[in-house]
Amino acid sequence: MVVFSRFSMIYSAFVARKDESLSIHPTFNVSVIFGKRDEPMLVACARQLIEHISTSGSSKPLVLSLGLQDHSSETLRGVVSAVTANRVW
Repeated sequence: MVVFSRFSMIYSAFVARKDESLSIHPTFNVSVIFGKRDEPMLVACARQLIEHISTSGSSKPLVLSLGLQDHSSETLRGVVSAVTANRVW
């Protein structure tokens, strides 16, 4: 589980997982558990994180919680960079 919050609260939560099908090219599924369902940038952030995690050799699903005021692509790139720089999986 990864939690990024500016407000000490969870505003949106996602579960992201790699689809373990027989396909050569992996696919990734992201579902909103609760929170904003109409924020494509947040879903893209979760998808990028699960792609990084799965290419590092882990096939575990990711639960991601974001409580950010700014949903710009620059901020979300920073989130992805921070998480991938501090690998704990």
